[in-house]
Amino acid sequence: MTNEQRRLFILDTNVLMHDPMALFNFEEHDIFISMTVLEELDAAKKGISEVSRNVRETNRLIDQIISDASFEEIKQGLPLERIHPNAEKNTSHLGNLFFETEPLLVELPISLPSHKADNHILQTGLALKERYPKRNVTLVTKDINMRIKSSAVGLHSEDYYNDQVLEDADLLYTGWEQLPADFFETHGKHMKSWQDGSRTFYELEVDEECDWHVNQCLISENEAGFNAIVRAIKDNKATLEYMHDYGRDSQGVWGIHARNPEQNMAMNFLMDPEIDFVSLLGMAGTGKTLLALAAALEQTLDQNIYNEIIMTRATIPIGEDIGFLPGTEEEKMTPWMGALMDNLEVLTEADGSNTTEWEKESTQQLLSKRIKIKSLNFMRGRTFQNKFIILDEAQNLTSKQMKTLITRAGAGTKIVCIGNIGQIDSPYLTETTSGLTYVVDRFRNWEHGAHITLQQGERSRLALFASESL
Repeated sequence: MTNEQRRLFILDTNVLMHDPMALFNFEEHDIFISMTVLEELDAAKKGISEVSRNVRETNRLIDQIISDASFEEIKQGLPLERIHPNAEKNTSHLGNLFFETEPLLVELPISLPSHKADNHILQTGLALKERYPKRNVTLVTKDINMRIKSSAVGLHSEDYYNDQVLEDADLLYTGWEQLPADFFETHGKHMKSWQDGSRTFYELEVDEECDWHVNQCLISENEAGFNAIVRAIKDNKATLEYMHDYGRDSQGVWGIHARNPEQNMAMNFLMDPEIDFVSLLGMAGTGKTLLALAAALEQTLDQNIYNEIIMTRATIPIGEDIGFLPGTEEEKMTPWMGALMDNLEVLTEADGSNTTEWEKESTQQLLSKRIKIKSLNFMRGRTFQNKFIILDEAQNLTSKQMKTLITRAGAGTKIVCIGNIGQIDSPYLTETTSGLTYVVDRFRNWEHGAHITLQQGERSRLALFASESL
């Protein structure tokens, strides 16, 4: 491929802050980094935030690329395969990395002052477009306003797509599928069934076009129909397990009963000790936090499967930041854990008995000893053994942050990620790039992972109407 055929991508600072490995994600095409970007990286390198860590990683990678290179070699462009950040990845097809080694100036509109960093990057891009008229010069940025300004001055721009899990959030795996009403009658003749203790299993033949996944729920259209979980698919045969009904009065979890089929599916996975990772997706009021907390209390206090419950969430405010909070780690996190307190209040009164104030206080003290509130900022490097970890507001985490948190799980630990990709507060995340979307897609075929998308609101008729109408 000639230089004219290769595209030239100009990277904005926020791309490298978001993903240091972006340098190696443009295949055979060339990359250009301006001095303004290097200055902004230098200004953001200090601190313990995820952005600062990414900046330092970017600086280390760039340093390895330019190591032992002369000024003339840097001017000609350095091949990115000089370093191999991932030994398993073939980097022999990568392009070159260019730096701004000389002033690249063109006139900008008077409304765009050149002393601003973003405008200087635009100026650099227009100068490169003028210098290489036969090449496709593209600015890559996660800043929407930057892309708008770039289009306004005639410079082609794109978002950074490598972290995008899906093209459309509507294509995201829901974790369940509705079967036709006559499914059991159609397949019943050739279906094998057996029991293992209190569990009932079925085996049936499926064709190659069957798109079922392990731990996917199959729901019959009939209310008293056949509801099952896909446990295995092998050699054109699917093994199904009959789903436990947590909606019956005698089958509640910590006084909570499933109010709809989606909640019942979620309960089956939350109460299954063989499932190590559960993701629950849904709008406000679908019961995600309540179900997770009820299952955690049941398995921690009653069944002794786990020895502690850990609650954590991304601390991104909806309005203005309230600033510094005094106290211990748990005290600092308390304002962010209103959902935990609200649901605990529901759970402590779920049995319907008339408890006294003293009994309520005693219950709260017992729960406070077994429920710990942790900050995401101090998760790195830790290992949690035999814990039930609930990660709230997971839609505000990046895929890298999600990996960092999930890899904290030690033996006997279960992680439940809950969130709503329709309520993302992080500035550079979208429904298709959220860490929650990432884990739902990547855990889809793992036998110890499960996902359910809850769609039916159960909070109140007011909340349901607001979610649908506002």
